[in-house]
Amino acid sequence: MKNLPVRMARWSAARPWRGIVGWFVFVVLCLGIGISVGTNAATTEDFRIGEAGRGEAIAAEGGLQQRPVEHVLITAKPGTGNLDIAAADSAAADIAARMAKLPEVLHVADPVRSAGNTAVQVTVTLKGPELEGKKHVDALIGQTAVVQRAHPGLRVEETGSPSISKGVEKLRGDDLSRTEVIALPVTLITLLLVFSSVAMALVPLLLALSSIAAAVGLSMVASHVFPDAGVGTNVILLIGLAVGVDYTLFYLKREREERARAGGRLSPQAVVELAAATSGRAVVLSGLAVAVSSATLYLADDVIFSSIATGAIVVTLVAVVSSLTVLPALLASMGMRAERRAERRAARGLAPRKQKTYKTGPGRLTAAVLRPVTKHPVATLAVTVAGLVALAAPLLGLKLTDMGRETHSRSIVAMQVYDRLNAAYPELKSMHQVLVRADADRTSEVTAALRELAADVKEDPRLSGASQLTVSPDKRISMLQLQVPHYVSSDEAQSSLKDIRDTYVPQTVGRVKGAETAVTGDVARYTDYPTHQEQKLPLIIGALLLVTFTMTVWAFRSVVLGLVGVVLNLLSAAASLGILVMVFQHTWAEGLVDFTSTGSIGSRVPLFLFVILFGLSMDYQVFVISRIREAALRGVPTRKAVIEGIGSSAGVVTSAAVVMVTVFASFAALHLIEMKQIGFSLAVAVLLDAFVIRMLVLPSLMLLLGEANWWPSRGVRRVRRSTEQAPLTLESVS
Repeated sequence: MKNLPVRMARWSAARPWRGIVGWFVFVVLCLGIGISVGTNAATTEDFRIGEAGRGEAIAAEGGLQQRPVEHVLITAKPGTGNLDIAAADSAAADIAARMAKLPEVLHVADPVRSAGNTAVQVTVTLKGPELEGKKHVDALIGQTAVVQRAHPGLRVEETGSPSISKGVEKLRGDDLSRTEVIALPVTLITLLLVFSSVAMALVPLLLALSSIAAAVGLSMVASHVFPDAGVGTNVILLIGLAVGVDYTLFYLKREREERARAGGRLSPQAVVELAAATSGRAVVLSGLAVAVSSATLYLADDVIFSSIATGAIVVTLVAVVSSLTVLPALLASMGMRAERRAERRAARGLAPRKQKTYKTGPGRLTAAVLRPVTKHPVATLAVTVAGLVALAAPLLGLKLTDMGRETHSRSIVAMQVYDRLNAAYPELKSMHQVLVRADADRTSEVTAALRELAADVKEDPRLSGASQLTVSPDKRISMLQLQVPHYVSSDEAQSSLKDIRDTYVPQTVGRVKGAETAVTGDVARYTDYPTHQEQKLPLIIGALLLVTFTMTVWAFRSVVLGLVGVVLNLLSAAASLGILVMVFQHTWAEGLVDFTSTGSIGSRVPLFLFVILFGLSMDYQVFVISRIREAALRGVPTRKAVIEGIGSSAGVVTSAAVVMVTVFASFAALHLIEMKQIGFSLAVAVLLDAFVIRMLVLPSLMLLLGEANWWPSRGVRRVRRSTEQAPLTLESVS
């Protein structure tokens, strides 16, 4: 009763209004400071990965980096027949003149007619870095709309990286709003069913939302150390609602159990302290596990994963702080109000309200599930593990790709135009850029080699034959751009990149003495990012296993339980990923989950799933094993302690899992394919973890291990010896 959670709970419970007001002041301060310092957004340089990133750095050194580009496409209106080429040329000239006057525009290219004169397009290059194009594209879209109104007989529309990014950002915002509309009511209904009290149901939700608000502010501050890649807020919402409700739920359930067990003999403050001594410790351990697990994402050496890690760590730690400070204050305040109501009833001569009785042991459903586990642990373990391994089998066929532009939802208008543009101008689908850095006096040698390369690939059917050679003003950097009339994910684009890197470049510019070469561009970016993730995956999984093992051993002083935690988390994660591959790498579930299969999984999904699932699994593991260990430390035989611990924690674990699944499943309804995959996989993972791992595999394994569960800890053995000498009774424990 002297550990940190108890001391914090004791202070808050004794001064409830200070605790409540202090928490909300903390939330406001976090938001205020965050808004005042602003968000430090990741720059183009932060996203550079592999050889493609090295090539981009060389290009930027010579002022040849990619710029934000928009394309204005002019075609005939559907149902009006062939394009009036004279009218289209007039509209293109109008577009070019208007765009050239905009301060956001760097350059307007001459209009280009498509093969067969079915379309005319004007390429507009914006000023500034590539990532900032979406901030300035509104002015261009406005001018395109003006030209469309001036030429009603034509279809004048705009697409490009900036307008697509803007459309994706809007779609993401709309999707997140919809997930809140789904997740919040379902979470509230679940909590109402758990507590049968509006006040008690609102507490977890309000604390989770306030924790999210504080975390958003703190993440803005943290972005000045770890730049925000634009996904931090999404992660805070995803993780914050799940863990915020879970931690509060663990604490509330234990407080109600202790209050019911006390039967009015203890003050509200004393009951809160008892809850803090048990569930408070479990919450701290769980929160630290999630935070430390999330921190392994920094090993990915990727700004997106750094952003994800920062958001997950900040919101988890804030949720832990809320459960240790303001939650005890709220519970103590509510308890004192209940006491005052009881006193007023007594003063009026009314009978006291009937107190809710505390029911020990598992409920009927849990007892039914545990019955075969207790009678046949070997068979239960063998069947469930075999089932999980079978679910994990599709993981052997996992194919990772970067979910690029072509995978975005066609509900975005700019994506519809993107498809029409690529149909009329296939050469705009993607491109290779060969970068060479050499001394200025070797410029002629380098450009000759690049022209030789262009000639070598001119007849390659995988390329369009079009090329452009550019040299930096200081003559040190040269770039050859080759157009690829295929999408970046196509076999043609991928094989052409391999041949350029492995054959064409070494045989031409690779022979220039002292020259540094790199191949970048759309295809290279698409290829190098998944390769980078695959290389980092073993390192991060290894770190995760070490973290899981270390945290479990530290929490329970048991090497055996540490190994059990590692094995169970691997089983759960592998089975979840296997189901993800089964669903998203094929087409059979497209109608059920509302997506178009790319035949692959987003390269960020496995890393994200492994890390977040390992952290969240510790929630259930710490909570369940804590209850089992409590019973064992009271002298209960291990077999009985396992059944008692699983049974007493089943209700809260089930409720917490329902909340998490609701939150994650709402993300599976998003339009963005990678977010859909993340939401789906996390929802499946939590279901497996809560209902298969914790209800079947864990108890079966612990029953078979018996007293070996606690090795090498002496705490349980010490209790066993004292129990044999003087058996514990309920009165002696009290």
